[in-house]
Amino acid sequence: MTRFAATTEVSSSRSREEIERTLERYGADQFLYGWQDEAALVGFRMAGRQIRFILQLPKKSDKSFTHHSRGARTPEAALKEWEQAVRQRWRALALVIKAKLEAVESGISVFEDEFLANIVLPTGETAGAWMKPQIADAYRVGTMPALLPMLPAPEEP
Repeated sequence: MTRFAATTEVSSSRSREEIERTLERYGADQFLYGWQDEAALVGFRMAGRQIRFILQLPKKSDKSFTHHSRGARTPEAALKEWEQAVRQRWRALALVIKAKLEAVESGISVFEDEFLANIVLPTGETAGAWMKPQIADAYRVGTMPALLPMLPAPEEP
């Protein structure tokens, strides 16, 4: 199966701009973008919630870019392959955000359900990052965590 936008010629910057315009159109009142190493961040505020997407970018040194079936690629060819992969990921993120917003706008879903994993909690972590270990533990032990921690019974005088 071919990846969505595998051969796109839309630049990463145009995809980011599209994401920002889409967010504005659907009612976001804040937007931010940044990057570090092999990750980009898109954040916005909408419906009283702060949302954060971390887009993992491929490593330039990945063998899928530096080599092909006949051996090593030239540095220029490797860079071209890497840039294509980055463009593809940005197009996919633009699609995901637009689809979630349209599902909410059309009444198919509600905002919190669509963006739950990406909602930023007061601690700064996302709800998804906070929930993943708890979900894994619930499946491992086969029970849900207690609503409140059990306190020891008071000692009798």
